[in-house]
Amino acid sequence: MSAIVELHGPTQEPASGGPAKQLVIFCHGLGSDGNDLIGLAPYFARVLPDAKFVSPNAPDQFDMAPFGYQWFSLSNPNDDRLSGAQAAAPILNNYMDQQMAAHGLSEAETALVGFSQGTMMALHVGLRREKQLAGIAGYSGRLVGPELLQTEMKTKPPVMLVHGEADEVVPPSSLKDAVSALAGVGIDAMWEMRPDLGHGLDDRGITMGMEFLATCFSVPLPQPK
Repeated sequence: MSAIVELHGPTQEPASGGPAKQLVIFCHGLGSDGNDLIGLAPYFARVLPDAKFVSPNAPDQFDMAPFGYQWFSLSNPNDDRLSGAQAAAPILNNYMDQQMAAHGLSEAETALVGFSQGTMMALHVGLRREKQLAGIAGYSGRLVGPELLQTEMKTKPPVMLVHGEADEVVPPSSLKDAVSALAGVGIDAMWEMRPDLGHGLDDRGITMGMEFLATCFSVPLPQPK
């Protein structure tokens, strides 16, 4: 059996300067890299000053351009996202285990945040962990293999999904499909369709993510001065 690929990428230490009390793992989209989503860390740190943020590069070089990374290829004519997510899952799980061990944290103190293909990975992996994560936030993505959840899902962490109504890459209908499938297995996902937003994030989505993670970690939101 071949060794599992080790992931690496940018990180941000807790803004408080103390040891990490929470761990937030970002999963970037197709053709991007860890530098993309680590840009969210300063915003999320406003409500999670004790959180460590890590944003690994996906395991494979992007096969449609000379730069960037991918969790799995979409060059297959069958466009099989499920088998791609299944193949990459052990790599992400291994990285999560390493990061939690390194910081002395458990699943209850760990959250996944994904964008596009990273959302597919976060949902696929996060719902199949033996111990429940604090939460999963997904932007502009989809739920792959919804028909398998009934038999493969092991925990029911809080889930937040945000999608742009004008998304030209991942169909906006993917949001409702995911929400419906999750409801079918007992997860009442928080969700919002953002009007006029394409394949990206906006201020509202970022604010929702901040508040969602704070709630997941039972951290009081800062009061306006």
